[in-house]
Amino acid sequence: MRPPFHADQVGSLLRPADLREARERHKKGALDAAGLRAVEDACIRRAVARQEEIGLEAVTDGEYRRDFWHLDFLRQLDGIELTRPVGMTFAAEDVPPMASVTGKVACSRPIMADHFGFLCSVATKTPKMTIPSPGSAHFRGGRNAISRDVYPDLAQFWQDIGAAYRKAIRHLYDAGCRYLQLDDVGFSYLCDEKVRENFRRNGDDPATLHTAYASAIALALEDKPADLAVTMHTCRGNFRSTWFAAGGYQDEVVEAMFSTPVDGYFMEYDSERAGGFGPLRLLPKSKKVVLGLVTTKTAQLEDPDALRRRIDEASRYVPLENLCLSPQCGFASTHHGNALTEDEQWRKLTRVVEVARSVWRAGS
Repeated sequence: MRPPFHADQVGSLLRPADLREARERHKKGALDAAGLRAVEDACIRRAVARQEEIGLEAVTDGEYRRDFWHLDFLRQLDGIELTRPVGMTFAAEDVPPMASVTGKVACSRPIMADHFGFLCSVATKTPKMTIPSPGSAHFRGGRNAISRDVYPDLAQFWQDIGAAYRKAIRHLYDAGCRYLQLDDVGFSYLCDEKVRENFRRNGDDPATLHTAYASAIALALEDKPADLAVTMHTCRGNFRSTWFAAGGYQDEVVEAMFSTPVDGYFMEYDSERAGGFGPLRLLPKSKKVVLGLVTTKTAQLEDPDALRRRIDEASRYVPLENLCLSPQCGFASTHHGNALTEDEQWRKLTRVVEVARSVWRAGS
């Protein structure tokens, strides 16, 4: 079966205690890079084995080698630096920095291809790679975080970021990646009026951003190999069990998102903030939607009958065979993790597999 699978996952996992300790020692200079990598390798082996044991068809490295879902990748692109966040922030301490464009954007070397290579070497199921979408280089700081000296015309920035991603994706493909996920919060953020106002303060017209983000993704995936399955994940924020945006998916935003050349969409649907399933009627018939019905923000385990009822409700808009089930986001979009334990995390992933098997009867 081509990804996404009926039982799938977004990607990040809570960092085990030994990994957290090793990363802290490394930051203090008490553990060298080789020592840290050895701990990361061991933790990833355990995580992959656990994912396969509970029946997931797609396995990830839990993003164990990263501090943040997006910044560790973006900072390795030419022309992007990390700076102090400005404007809207999460209601929590230790808010992540943001990406700022200070030079011409390009990809002059492979990014995280070695991460995928190791995952591929220890997985017996389909190894899945997650990277931030091209729009992730823009959405936090907007036009004000993109140098006007380097990019007086923002159209050139979008061309360059698309081209840079095309190279980065090719590097991952050459490393063996056949299941890639682009993480993109921008589309769902654009469904919140307070976020749209923040975009205006950052120098952008929010009425044009959904098409700009979609066009950048199309450029990034231009001429992608036919055997590379690509999905997109979108949510409303997931920093330490908090959220950033609210509001149901708006038709014009969803239409732009669904126009992108990907195979499926992981969409947050675990709370009333996401609205109803009506916008799914716009999904092209050849694509899939992965319903993010299991929350990663709290420990409460979802009732299987309630999940099956939600899937049935969504099937009024999308044929059942084109639907899948997953958590609404990762369990640790940043190294801090969300407010639940590792055991609770694994129970939720197990619940996804159990419900998917009962609905689709194939175990995939």
